[in-house]
Amino acid sequence: MKHIISPSILAADFANLGAEIEKINNSQAEWIHLDIMDGVFVPNISFGFPVIKYVKKYARKILDAHLMIVNPDNYIEQFGAAGIEYLTVHYETCVHLHRTLQKIRSCGMKAGVAINPHTPVNLLSEIISEVDLILIMSVNPGFSGQKFIPNTYGKVAQTKELLQQKNANAIIQVDGGIDLSNAAGLYEAGANALVAGNTIFMSNDPINTIYQLKCE
Repeated sequence: MKHIISPSILAADFANLGAEIEKINNSQAEWIHLDIMDGVFVPNISFGFPVIKYVKKYARKILDAHLMIVNPDNYIEQFGAAGIEYLTVHYETCVHLHRTLQKIRSCGMKAGVAINPHTPVNLLSEIISEVDLILIMSVNPGFSGQKFIPNTYGKVAQTKELLQQKNANAIIQVDGGIDLSNAAGLYEAGANALVAGNTIFMSNDPINTIYQLKCE
């Protein structure tokens, strides 16, 4: 599988959001990442459906939404209607995770599960065959610009091993503190997709930075 880059629009300049989206459209990035925060599950609030609809209108990339919210089931149908292709919920917020994943798929989306840095990979054992994407958080969710947690390399390798053991097929995505110093190591450990925010949008040449992050 080729390396997927998903720029996190949360780090973009919202005063010039259309231009920022166009930069991504003209780059080698395959996806656009949407961080949805509710101020409850994580200590921050990001944006909602009006912004998502704007991004969808102008984006020519796959939209990849990461829900850092409680009660995600209440909004799944709306995300499907908004044109999201990949919808990721947190293991830590879903009491009936299998049911949530089924609902995501029934709304025409690919289903993803995210785990926080303290959550063991083996807790995904019983549902790993039901997911299209596993998101390994390499920082504590809620704020951009945090320092990458080195233990992530091991968690990515464990996830790859678990997928092989279960004969399952899912994209392994990593989010948090991604830059040119750790991208290659994450791919080597087994990651397929990387989310990057500040590294891309704070770059003097975002298109070239995306190219370099692909490590291909």
